[in-house]
Amino acid sequence: MSQEGLREVEHDIAIDAPADAVYRLIAEVENWPRIFPPTIHVDRIEGGEGGAGEERIEIWATANGEPKNWTSRRTLDPERARITFRQEVSTPPVAAMGGTWIVEPLSAATSRVRLLHDYRAVDDDPAGLKWIDEAVDRNSRSELAALKRNVELAHTSAELTFSFEDTVRIAGSVKDVYAFIDEAGLWVERLPHVASVRFSEDVPGLQVLEMDTRAKDGSTHTTKSYRVAFPHRRIAYKQVTLPALMTLHTGLWTFTEQDGGVAATSQHTVVLNTDNIARVLGERASVADARQYVHSALSTNSRATLGHAKEYAERRVRA
Repeated sequence: MSQEGLREVEHDIAIDAPADAVYRLIAEVENWPRIFPPTIHVDRIEGGEGGAGEERIEIWATANGEPKNWTSRRTLDPERARITFRQEVSTPPVAAMGGTWIVEPLSAATSRVRLLHDYRAVDDDPAGLKWIDEAVDRNSRSELAALKRNVELAHTSAELTFSFEDTVRIAGSVKDVYAFIDEAGLWVERLPHVASVRFSEDVPGLQVLEMDTRAKDGSTHTTKSYRVAFPHRRIAYKQVTLPALMTLHTGLWTFTEQDGGVAATSQHTVVLNTDNIARVLGERASVADARQYVHSALSTNSRATLGHAKEYAERRVRA
């Protein structure tokens, strides 16, 4: 690659956690939607066995507020605490993108993370390069700050992060069940707890869903999510506009054919926002109260949605 038009930048941050713990969190890509705000979903395509060597991953993330998708090849070097990466197929205006994560111990309990990038714009276009400059700077600062916050939080209070799921058995076609969840633009007509919907899918399988939902107390809440759809198998999503009690909410709808029907599952992972517990639930409310409240609210909506998906799919079988 010619050096003309090539940009090289570096960002870094100090973290109050051991270097090996920080490296592990970066290396395990399934963690990324939980710790990096721009990341919507990551799939490991090949490699990565044993946490070392070459691997290929597919990433869905936002850049300057726009959802993007690309495939990267990574080399994991746990001995040197380095992970190099290179996009195989970049999305315009990016012509090429790569870099390195470097984790350096500062002491037994603290570390420094350096994030290096090199990139070029399509046709070395100045406007495209400026767009990439801004996206890399914003995402790098955001990712490093989130990495610091989430690693340090994991070392102090595991009770703030929790996951759960609900499953409904459906005597219908997996295509029909999937379609009901996939066609979220129709939810205002299909789901009583949805008051309004703004839905777009400019790139097939990469969706933006903003909706107003009614809570059990009659109040209405606005949420916005980015979703990645894998036809008839699963839909992964990440909320970017969150209710007051959460600092993170990721989810996964999965559809599994079994016993002549479908097991449809809604999985949630949540990080609580302790700053808002007293304001939302009262001065005497605890973290346990907040966990129960959030779990109940999300599970109620998920089970309601799955219940309507069940009615829809089973009705189509009878038709």
